[in-house]
Amino acid sequence: MTEPIWKSRPGEMFSATPGTEPINDFIHLSEGLSNCFLIATEEGNIVVNAGMGFESPYHKRNFDALSDRPIRYIILTQGHVDHVGGVDFIRDESTQLIAQSGNTEHQAYDRRLMPFRGSRSGFAFFEKNGASFRQATEDFGELPAQAAPTPDITFDERYEFTLGGLRVELIAVPGAETNDSLIIWLPDQEICFVGNLFGCLIGHIPNLVTIRGDRYRDALTCAAACDVVMDLNPTLLLPGHHGPIEGGELVRHELERIRDATLYVHDQTVKGMNEGKDLFTLKQEIKLPPELGVGEGYGTVRWDVQAIWEHYAGWFHHESTTELYSIPPRAIHHDLIDLAGGQEAIVDRARARLASGEREEALHLLDIVLSQEEATSSALELGIEIHRALEAESDNFWLSAWLRNQAELLGKRLEGE
Repeated sequence: MTEPIWKSRPGEMFSATPGTEPINDFIHLSEGLSNCFLIATEEGNIVVNAGMGFESPYHKRNFDALSDRPIRYIILTQGHVDHVGGVDFIRDESTQLIAQSGNTEHQAYDRRLMPFRGSRSGFAFFEKNGASFRQATEDFGELPAQAAPTPDITFDERYEFTLGGLRVELIAVPGAETNDSLIIWLPDQEICFVGNLFGCLIGHIPNLVTIRGDRYRDALTCAAACDVVMDLNPTLLLPGHHGPIEGGELVRHELERIRDATLYVHDQTVKGMNEGKDLFTLKQEIKLPPELGVGEGYGTVRWDVQAIWEHYAGWFHHESTTELYSIPPRAIHHDLIDLAGGQEAIVDRARARLASGEREEALHLLDIVLSQEEATSSALELGIEIHRALEAESDNFWLSAWLRNQAELLGKRLEGE
């Protein structure tokens, strides 16, 4: 049995390379913050996704070096900004942009929350994207603006065309990643472009909601997307991040594992809800059996349990009447500090919890102190220690970035910045 692919594809998936990688004799990968592909034919070319606006000069330079034929089509596998941003710079005058019919709505949704999303995802992307932006500025000077393109061709369920003898089928799979997700199927070559249909990291548990904030994804829809692709029997899968997955048996095994793991988490969550178990109990209890082992490099099982719970039941957990009102728990933290006899008593209790291996409990206690504008240095130091310890054992992209950022922010508070 082949080793699961997630073990060789960890949580870090964003890289930018200056050149291209040949997939075969007519498909080339230009890798940036997400994968862009050139499909070359004798009658013109097809580009799959267009990266961010600021990195599009790299993609265009790469593709122009491979072929001087016009770009007849750009196909968007989804409406996320790292797939659409380079469209305006890459396209020719005659290029037609193809997307699933939900694309316009999804782009509008992204733009509507751009300041919110930017502020909430900066801890994970600011440093990396900033370095890439500065390098692109050095290489190309003034950079193209981020595109918000309007598709020329949209479709609801399927769209087919032939270019230079190459048959291309587009199949809508809305809701598995975005409401405009699609896959590109080359039936004669048994090649499938899936974008981020199974998350940013194939082989890992789907991320049903990102911690930067997004719409919930339905677990059953994500699982069904695996069947859509498996029914095609592809022998080569080209994802939105990392390299190809080659071999029909390997592709099927990977998709079966993702599907079955997603359904298991869904079914166990629903079972627990019907049994009257609270959310935090289920987040602690639900674990994947060994035969369904998948990576947790982008999402996690416990996050998906909460996403499934709240997808069905909403934000009211029936834990406390205070959930129905507007005052947050931190409003009474100063009372708890007074009752404890000061911040140090709570810090000492948090330190004892940590010594017993109860890191999450220690953080709950520290939150009481850290919510105060003038937190003690001992609280800040202990908070840094816990976040760094948790980061050291994390293989998850989002969690590692969050923990690292929180430790840095606590460090700045400690230094009085």
